[in-house]
Amino acid sequence: MIGVLERIRKPNDIKNIRETDYARLAEEIREFLIDHVSRTGGHLASNLGVVELTMALHLVLDFPKDKLIWDVGHQCYVHKLLTGRASGFDTLRRHGGMSGFPKRAESNTDLFDTGHSSTSISEACGLVKARELTGGKEKIFAVIGDGAMTGGLAYEGLNNAGQLKSNLVIVLNDNKMSISENVGGMANYLGKIRTSSRYEDLKDDVTSTLERIPGIGSGLVRQLRRSKDTLKKFMIPGNYFEELNITYIGPIDGHNVGQMYEAFLAASRKNGAVLVHVITKKGKGYDCAEHDPKQFHGVDAFDIETGKSLNEKSQLTYTDIFSRSLIELAAKHRNIVAITAAMPGGTGLSEFQRQYPRRFFDVGIAEEHAVSFAAGLAAGGYHPVFAVYSTFLQRAYDQILHDVCLNRFPVTFAVDRAGIVGSDGETHQGIFDISYLSSIPGLTVMAPKDGGELRQMLEFAVTLPRPTAIRYPRGIAGREAEGSVAPVVYGECEWLSREGRIVLLAVGSMVQTAQHAAGLLAGDGIAAAVANVRFVSPEDVEMLRHASGFELVVTLEENVARGGFGERAAAWLLSHGFRGRFLNICLPDRFIEHGTQEELRRAYGLDAESAAEKIRMLLAEL
Repeated sequence: MIGVLERIRKPNDIKNIRETDYARLAEEIREFLIDHVSRTGGHLASNLGVVELTMALHLVLDFPKDKLIWDVGHQCYVHKLLTGRASGFDTLRRHGGMSGFPKRAESNTDLFDTGHSSTSISEACGLVKARELTGGKEKIFAVIGDGAMTGGLAYEGLNNAGQLKSNLVIVLNDNKMSISENVGGMANYLGKIRTSSRYEDLKDDVTSTLERIPGIGSGLVRQLRRSKDTLKKFMIPGNYFEELNITYIGPIDGHNVGQMYEAFLAASRKNGAVLVHVITKKGKGYDCAEHDPKQFHGVDAFDIETGKSLNEKSQLTYTDIFSRSLIELAAKHRNIVAITAAMPGGTGLSEFQRQYPRRFFDVGIAEEHAVSFAAGLAAGGYHPVFAVYSTFLQRAYDQILHDVCLNRFPVTFAVDRAGIVGSDGETHQGIFDISYLSSIPGLTVMAPKDGGELRQMLEFAVTLPRPTAIRYPRGIAGREAEGSVAPVVYGECEWLSREGRIVLLAVGSMVQTAQHAAGLLAGDGIAAAVANVRFVSPEDVEMLRHASGFELVVTLEENVARGGFGERAAAWLLSHGFRGRFLNICLPDRFIEHGTQEELRRAYGLDAESAAEKIRMLLAEL
């Protein structure tokens, strides 16, 4: 017997499914997701939670005419299934395969290549205005999670949405979670709405009761309808969305396809912006994910029966070492405080939170606020350490520049996931931070070669009376994680070897690659000096001066070329009369697709073998 899901091979096929088969379709979708994600890894809990929600949206919308925007986009797996992409899930997040996020190149039902939160309402407002200008009739829906509602951009979008004259439907998917539990005023506000009686049901009850009063009942109902806000404000005091001129509908059961279908259809017929508040359960349908939605937000391959990862790590990661080191330093320095933007687990701050709850701050998905908040803490005499992924720190560039660095406040940015990250693809690769951080005057930017050096750099940074950033990669911290490291001296590199025909100047994660490449070249009789750059900004002038005496200077970094360390080193050498050859081994100035870290490094020539071959070819020309 052909399964219900197998009947969906292209967009809008769900409309041919009988209503009596909706429950079976939802069950088959969950079985499919658990089976495939257990083998490929990916974002599981969020997708299990939006199965019925996505089904209802696809029943209301006509693709590709109508427009659906997924905020962040990691919850788009069900959408991909319902648009006929089931066969692509065998290659999910693999190099050359299907993306784990919406991808315009995959389908005309994916409107944006997305991966950062809080953007959907603003994008939807733009689509509404474009529709008004062209005279279109298409429906425009934006789905945003309650976690993304902690981001400031969401409020900028809501403010603009309240001015719209034609329809926009905003679906608030409320599951009480981002990656971790949500924090802040909006989370508390939505909690009050969840626990209150549902407004729409109560309105119907009050209306039917009043109409039964002889003589005056129908008049009272007409009076209530003329002042619709009165009843709503009574039932849900201070309704935030209504005050912004956004019609509020909800809360609605986010696992009831029929209820959502009716609500979405009604919402799409109203003028102006409408927010439909649906309540879902993250991880629904898989016990392991329901019980631990944080663990199953993003997973590697796992055993379905136990939920345990098949890729259990036995060595310490850079994040592990950052976590342990910060806790040790906090015991010595009472002015150290830690900040996260909704990612205490991912950035290694969960244990700090447990040991130092009063010195730990989770500000929600609000990186801009986190940086300005850190500036305030620093102005108050504390040394904030903001642990954040490189890709998300991009969002706070102005705050780093204006609020922290202009004021020369002692804030440390622990920039995790710097360089190639892997399977999350273009939106998550940390390949721009050297460029955007080293361009800021007064910001010290460091990159450790291993875990031991990360520990020393963090200890060094929290004692400096100026802003610092330490960029470190995803993954195992290297063989010297627990070993001794040469002392960190401000603005100075570490020479690992000084003699040779050529010199390799390597940044952070590329130091081990440079050492391996030097070994391969030594087998060909080519001696190479190797320097661990350590300080991207300010650059070590003495290191560059010594490097200018070699025939060939090679820089290695996991960053794009433009604005990177190699470009800065080349500019210094050229301005100081260097007449030798120069090779910058880095990433091209483009967005880097998804794949494993190893695959991508090979594909872009950042592995030791590729580096050695490039050097051989260049030397052959001398």
